[in-house]
Amino acid sequence: MESLKFTTLIPCKSSSGNLARPKLAANHHDVISQVGFAPLWNRRSKTEALRLRATFSSKAGSQDGASVVEDQKEEEKGVRFGAERDSSGSVIGFNLSPPNSEVATDNGSDRIEIAEDVSGKEKQRAKVKVTRSIVFVTAEAAPYSKTGGLGDVCGSLPVVLAGRGHRVMVVSPRYQNGTAADKKFSGAVDVGHTNVICFGGEHEVAFFHEYREGVDWVFVDHPSFHRPGNPYGDSFGAFGDNQFRFTLLAHAACEAPLVLPLGGYTYGQNCLFMVNDWHAGLVPLLLAAKYRPHGVYTDARSVLVIHNLAHQGVESAVTYKNLGLPAEWYGALEWVFPEWARAHALDRGEAVNILKGAVVTTDRILTVSEGYAWEITTVEGGYGLNGLLSSRKSVLNGITNGIDVVEWDPCTDKHIASHYSSNDLSGKVECKIALQKELGLPIRPDCPLIGFIGRLDYQKGIDLIQSGIPELMNDDVQFVMLGSGDVQCQDWMRLAEATYKDKFRGWVGFNVPVSHRITAGCDILLMPSRFEPCGLNQLYAMRYGTVPVVHSTGGLRDTVVNFNPYAPGGGEGTGWTFSPQTKESMLAALRLAIRTYKEFNDSQALRLALRTYKEYKPSWDGLMKRGMEKDFTWESAAIQYEQVIEWAFIDPPYVA
Repeated sequence: MESLKFTTLIPCKSSSGNLARPKLAANHHDVISQVGFAPLWNRRSKTEALRLRATFSSKAGSQDGASVVEDQKEEEKGVRFGAERDSSGSVIGFNLSPPNSEVATDNGSDRIEIAEDVSGKEKQRAKVKVTRSIVFVTAEAAPYSKTGGLGDVCGSLPVVLAGRGHRVMVVSPRYQNGTAADKKFSGAVDVGHTNVICFGGEHEVAFFHEYREGVDWVFVDHPSFHRPGNPYGDSFGAFGDNQFRFTLLAHAACEAPLVLPLGGYTYGQNCLFMVNDWHAGLVPLLLAAKYRPHGVYTDARSVLVIHNLAHQGVESAVTYKNLGLPAEWYGALEWVFPEWARAHALDRGEAVNILKGAVVTTDRILTVSEGYAWEITTVEGGYGLNGLLSSRKSVLNGITNGIDVVEWDPCTDKHIASHYSSNDLSGKVECKIALQKELGLPIRPDCPLIGFIGRLDYQKGIDLIQSGIPELMNDDVQFVMLGSGDVQCQDWMRLAEATYKDKFRGWVGFNVPVSHRITAGCDILLMPSRFEPCGLNQLYAMRYGTVPVVHSTGGLRDTVVNFNPYAPGGGEGTGWTFSPQTKESMLAALRLAIRTYKEFNDSQALRLALRTYKEYKPSWDGLMKRGMEKDFTWESAAIQYEQVIEWAFIDPPYVA
């Protein structure tokens, strides 16, 4: 057998981790091992090269072992291609391996781990890992701006993905509302300007940049982002120009990877855009309608992340011309209200729906829990988009949010009175006593303390709490609420506190340290939400050994496992869910948690929780510990996000 050997250099771009493979004509490739790329995000504008070597047989199927051995002993170093086959013998891919477990690179600071050397000796296992350039587009990102779960996701997930080797940019508005919160943007510096064509003219926007925790935080600056209030409105309601403000954001986000030389070079066109809610929903439309027809972003992909389908960015149809899209793309955003939802008899119900356009043109769709991914395809949870979302089920997935386990850690939390862990729960009682003292409640460690943290509105099931409190207050319990929102609900909290002086406390407003102390000090956290895409408070509660009692919906159903005392090992589960969403079901679940657990077929949940708390302390300790030991880290969620990102690159991008 004649053997042909070659040595060549193939560029390996650090920004993506992709390795171009030459076409191999032949025929003799031994599978030796796999290699994985070490994280390359901290390197900027450097190009590596891998030295490759392949051995080919001049005759198909030749088994000249002597030649193979001779080649393996060759002094010249290189990387060998090995064909990987499935059970039928078909080639499904190639592996790379150096003959002596070494890879020659031009820069020794970046190493490629080898799973197994030629002799078969095991080393550290490492799969081939593809790194991507990922651009998050979002209306809020903690700690810079936050009103809810969206800010938490876009403030935590990018950091974890960057730590896993990806190059990550977050594009968000630079809000300035004249408060101390403006200082959060003080570390960002002006890195350039660009003009956005929309709303009948050119609008200049500036880019501010801060590199923190391995992530490029890019803030879009424009006078429309400088006003009192939160990112979406003020005490008078939503801002009337939100469509304009977030159209600017989407256009600027598409330009940022092309024009900003962050760390010495741009992100370029081969990006994955992570599009969060309707505020960023124009991004996949712009990629398809504005850029790809001109050969730009032809290799880019987008993933739409739906945090709350109730908000879709719907405006009058006449505003379409302001969005900076070609006229022929109107159908992608076209929306017609049913007759019952129209303002008057002459109203034709014609509108544009930005989120609908994103659903049509994005490559993949994600929600923030598996349960919510199903709910949005139903009539009850689809808010008019259920038919369209059902048609895209093949690209629809749900991934449960993670939490910041550093900020929310009972072992180190600076906001709570005493630290504790699943191995030593004694500190939780001290946190409870400190909370009762702070709120002016009678100090009773043995009295079940129930908490609620959240917005005071219809979605959160406040009406159930209002109707159930008079009956619940007849039991030996204490109840504390923290939240703001509907003015009538806030007034009701004050009235309830005056009526039940030794049992009820209401804190109007939102206070981060107080939320930590309530989470640590309460025995039970109540979440009667009508719908909850993911929910974070039940995750925080379990982390702190506080047992959740929740309505069985969305992410609450996914994350809270019903208590089963008959399971081997002393029981299983982390809390209680109740359904239907009625006062009776809620109270039954609470009372079972406080009193004895006698009738396990009772499906109504608050009673179950109270009964267990009072008379089955060992079972209650098991509930607390199982919740505290759950893995709700962002690392776990990030692995699932990476899989969806790879799926997005399998199919061609959306083209009209």
